[in-house]
Amino acid sequence: MNKLQERLKELRKIMKVTQRNFADELGVTQVTYCHWENGQTQPDIENIIKLCKFFSVTADYLLGISDF
Repeated sequence: MNKLQERLKELRKIMKVTQRNFADELGVTQVTYCHWENGQTQPDIENIIKLCKFFSVTADYLLGISDF
């Protein structure tokens, strides 16, 4: 599991949001979000920005470049 997958799952669970609810918030399907969390696909830059804003984290943190 890569850092992006780990962090997506960890942050979503901390916020107590289901995959479906979170996908709806981002404007993607639940299947798309599930694929991101399972490493089958990766979000594009626009969705990375949305993820960072939603979780209030930096792209460096989300992508595993930094730990804070």
